[in-house]
Amino acid sequence: MHPRRSAQEVLLCDLCETVPLQSHCELCNINLCVNCAVKHLSDSSKRHNVVPFLHRKPTPSYPKCSKHTDKHCEMFCEKCGIPVCSTCVTSGKHKGHDISDIMEKLSAKTESLQKDLEELETRIYPRYEGMVSDVETEKAELEMKYGKLTTDADEKGEILHQEITAIANRRKSAIGEMKTKHLDALNKNTEEITQKMAELKQIISDLKSMLKSNDVSLTSTYKSRNSEFRSLPPKVRVTVPSLSAQKINKDQLNEMFGSLPPLSINTEHGDTMKSAEAVSSPPVKPLLDEPRVTATIDTGYHRLYSVSCLSEDQVWTRGNNDTMKLLNLQSKLLTSIQTKSGNLPADIAVTRDGDLVYTDYRDNTINLIKNKQIQTVITLQGWVPRSVCCTAGNDLLVTMISDDLKQSKVVRYSGSTQKQSIQFDDQGRPLYSSGDYIKYLSENRNLDICVADCEARAVVVVNQSGKLRFRYTGHPSNTEQSFKPFGITTDSQSHILTADNHRIHILDQDGQFLRYIHCDLRGPWGLCVDIRDNLFVAEYDTAKVKTIQYL
Repeated sequence: MHPRRSAQEVLLCDLCETVPLQSHCELCNINLCVNCAVKHLSDSSKRHNVVPFLHRKPTPSYPKCSKHTDKHCEMFCEKCGIPVCSTCVTSGKHKGHDISDIMEKLSAKTESLQKDLEELETRIYPRYEGMVSDVETEKAELEMKYGKLTTDADEKGEILHQEITAIANRRKSAIGEMKTKHLDALNKNTEEITQKMAELKQIISDLKSMLKSNDVSLTSTYKSRNSEFRSLPPKVRVTVPSLSAQKINKDQLNEMFGSLPPLSINTEHGDTMKSAEAVSSPPVKPLLDEPRVTATIDTGYHRLYSVSCLSEDQVWTRGNNDTMKLLNLQSKLLTSIQTKSGNLPADIAVTRDGDLVYTDYRDNTINLIKNKQIQTVITLQGWVPRSVCCTAGNDLLVTMISDDLKQSKVVRYSGSTQKQSIQFDDQGRPLYSSGDYIKYLSENRNLDICVADCEARAVVVVNQSGKLRFRYTGHPSNTEQSFKPFGITTDSQSHILTADNHRIHILDQDGQFLRYIHCDLRGPWGLCVDIRDNLFVAEYDTAKVKTIQYL
């Protein structure tokens, strides 16, 4: 009878040899009982992988020797890098070579493969995804900047009438050619990055298959390519020119109209990734001593709640009816869309693709408007969606309350799939207040999630994983009015801006108060910041949007 089997054929633990086994360590290839599994896992020198015994992977078999077909390779020659059998060793061909146990070699190689896979999946590949996202953002900015150049050329041509028409056309043609070359350069850069990503996907897939198969021959011949991909491919940077012009002089029209500098396309080589990745910082923009209103938009609503930037000069707005309006800085209505249900939208947000998202708290839906077509992407059960924002990764963050108004939480969605739910702190206490007050939210540049909890009279900030970082409850010196935050947004400097009574609080990313913005605001409610850090404030009392420069 087998020494570790009872009369009833019960399999016993390989370590204590007295208690029935429950688990299996795939790294060490041993069977364990409950107590021995705990002791085994306490050994931190190895990355043990203990699984239920019935879920263990098939035990790897010894490969047949290619030179001695009647033998199996139970050893591994370190110098030759191949499995060997006992006959190979005694034949003298491997004399003086380091010989190790092949199963120990497999275990060590498997751990190395696992580390490679983890680095590829969690660090290297996401960096490539980030590069593609950066290029797409730069292409969007390129479109906007070249559009402005074309508009400038049109305006100057109109002022100078017939004398300047021919020159204006030549400049516009030059702009178009430069734009095409810039876009071609960015598209080529995207293709190069995408090609590398495809190679990474294949390597990741091969590694997973290799790990699952436990094939000794495959794992022993594996050569890591991680070092090849740690150095990111070159990143193209384009510099958009600007038109320079002087006072009109008919004798020197060509010179005074404004010339374009030579096409400039710079390539930045990607840095080799370090163990601790550094986050690139935007240019520092100090706060203005006196913030100033640069534009005022009349929305036509009776009451105004939300504003969300589509571009530097176009904003979506939400007021006291079922119609959402897109307006420019001159208060011109560019388009308007009614909600699918006819209900008032609870909140609005613009995605990274320029589409509009709105929440409907009457029918518990989250809806996407693309090409003026409304699509319901999420329908909630037992919960009511309130505020919504779009993240840097193009996810949606939604604040919601339970039907009985007793619970609140923040949920992250990728498309229609829930990825994360944030509701309690480490002690199991609710992070957010209950009740029907809407809780506006925004993602900061450091990926913190910032919620303006009006009922709790606090700005609640958690990190990307949902762990509480801090609560801001207003400036300590303020004793005249209680802090009641409504709208909230963040900027390129990781500032947190929140609307309170008739002013805006500016905080740093760690919740330290920096200053107020007043600007004669009347009932500031919704907030948003465009790509140039211009602040848009939706005034509840006047139903107007004020654009404020504060950096």
